[in-house]
Amino acid sequence: MPLKRPVLSIQGIIKICTLMIFISVAGISFTRAAEYPDLSEAQKTWLGQQIFNNECNRRLECLTAWNPGEDFPSLGIGHFIWYRENQLGIFEESFPALLTFFESENISIPAWIQAAGHEAPWQDRNEFLLAFSDSELAELRTFLATTMTAQTTFIIIRFEAALEKILAAIPEEKGHEIAEKFYAVANSNPPYGLYALIDYVNFKGEGVAIEERYQHQGWGLLQVLENMPVNEADIMTDFVASAKRVLQNRVQNAPVERNETRWLQGWFNRLDSYIPTSPEALQNDQVPVRTSTDQYDISTPAP
Repeated sequence: MPLKRPVLSIQGIIKICTLMIFISVAGISFTRAAEYPDLSEAQKTWLGQQIFNNECNRRLECLTAWNPGEDFPSLGIGHFIWYRENQLGIFEESFPALLTFFESENISIPAWIQAAGHEAPWQDRNEFLLAFSDSELAELRTFLATTMTAQTTFIIIRFEAALEKILAAIPEEKGHEIAEKFYAVANSNPPYGLYALIDYVNFKGEGVAIEERYQHQGWGLLQVLENMPVNEADIMTDFVASAKRVLQNRVQNAPVERNETRWLQGWFNRLDSYIPTSPEALQNDQVPVRTSTDQYDISTPAP
């Protein structure tokens, strides 16, 4: 029986993110908190709203989704993947870690999820769609709609572990360049730089999982930073251009039956939302949330 590949425990993530210690990875010593710009509560709220908008056009029914052509449901503002028991998938599962995070914050999760052992109960998309209006999925959508702040915190916590995972997966001689690019983006046009990194990790992952490859080539944050030139005059444009090349390459390498071309323009439009559009809003702590009609069709998003 195939075993589902392990995911990083939420306890491990929290330990990484809350201990204020000096670390040394790839020959670099730094204190992570000093490397990021401070985000206001309003900017954190905006970040969560923007991710929800990217995934769902802020439609509550989209909080529980199962996209055509996929073998798993996607849940919450970040469309966290949820596998069945013993399901083997190439994409990183994140919904059980979110559930564990809720429990660590004393947020009660629906009883039927606890009874299922945090495993998705539906065997296929048809079964999920037939149950879409039933009480259990309706309860889950309500629960996810009322815990958006906590979901945003979880997404930020996951991001905080991203650089260490990336640096641990690459040769030491590449670590300094990758870290420099990472922090250059993070500190560019707050909150847009951090938004770009956080959303991309939630959207396409860190890029270090061997399973997340087509023809031995990945599409996560590591690959975007590797292919990004160093140009301090226009960091966000460089980041977006690199991400578009990486995702174009993914589509070209993908199995034909997945037909990933259908998602590419939507992905590109999502990346375009990383480009700052209102300097005045940034100064006044009022960052606009773009709507999907401005950005892209989210009817069939994909991992």
